Amino acid sequence: MNVPFLDLRAAYLELKPAIDAAITRVLESGSYILGAEVEAFESEFAAYCEATHCVGVANGLDALTLALRALDVGPGDEVIVPSNTYIATWLAVSAVGATPVSVEPDAATHNIDPARIEAAITSRTKAILPVHLYGQPADLDPVLAIAQAHDLALVEDAAQAHGARYKGRRIGAHGDIVCWSFYPGKNLGAMGDAGAITTNRDDLADRIRVLRNYGSREKYVNEVQGVNSRLDPIQAAILRTKLPHLDDWTARRRAVAARYDGGLATAGIALPHVPEWADPVWHLYVVRSPERDKLQARLASAGVGTLIHYPIPPHMQAAYAGMEIVRGALPLAERLAREVLSLPLSPYLTLEQQDAVIALVGKLVNDRR
Repeated sequence: MNVPFLDLRAAYLELKPAIDAAITRVLESGSYILGAEVEAFESEFAAYCEATHCVGVANGLDALTLALRALDVGPGDEVIVPSNTYIATWLAVSAVGATPVSVEPDAATHNIDPARIEAAITSRTKAILPVHLYGQPADLDPVLAIAQAHDLALVEDAAQAHGARYKGRRIGAHGDIVCWSFYPGKNLGAMGDAGAITTNRDDLADRIRVLRNYGSREKYVNEVQGVNSRLDPIQAAILRTKLPHLDDWTARRRAVAARYDGGLATAGIALPHVPEWADPVWHLYVVRSPERDKLQARLASAGVGTLIHYPIPPHMQAAYAGMEIVRGALPLAERLAREVLSLPLSPYLTLEQQDAVIALVGKLVNDRR
């Protein structure tokens, strides 16, 4: 049985008439930069995230970079980042001229470990940038307490966490600013690159609106050195069409995750751990095994697609060789890179497909006996 890791066409086929109509609406409007469609999505997504403001930008990396710029993070500053994350989290810090300072994850959740943060703070630290990895919220209360005690900004990377809740409240405005990606593979995905920030702070929302548009709020009047990073109206229209379905898709993802939990309970691999205060949206279902490569190869030979999130930690990438972080300096991140495997998970995964995955994973355990 062929089980793709993710079928990007499925959501389009489910909503095809509505998505086609939304695209046509933009094409016929004659308004192709910002405008009413983007403003409508910003309002709707802010309300969904229980935030005061949403500002649409071109992609998730720009959301992170502009958030740091709006907070005046720059050369000479340090930003605390997870050692276990996609490299975009680090790249945003580097893009503003600051230095990423890595903190190891909690071994159970794979998110940044709040107990390790304070030891990484120096006189140059300007912000903390936790990631809500795999769609599961990071433990925000202790991070917020540390940020407040040391007068640091808190920027959240929520690229994988659309709709997730921390202690009952949606991710969207716990810290100073929250950064989103709508890359096509996300739980709320566009049909191209797209991103946004949400915040309850009027000043940050205003600064990012100016920064994303060449540093201008009035045509040909440039207040600061900004960039061109505007959410495309066609992508905004697609996202508006998908947003009302997001909670249903999340419920379907949760059902898949629960079925994996039951079916793989005796499979001899480490399953995801969810703290009682977290309400994840299951962007990914990530298991761990010392025999990860063998497991992935067996699944691939049987037609099951998997991915590794992430095979090379940021500190071991050539892009950060200049930081001279030696191999073994961040052992938890390096171990996760060797052991994690993301199994197929989407609202469109059938019971038959999931049963095939569970059976194949279980067979590997039986073969070891």
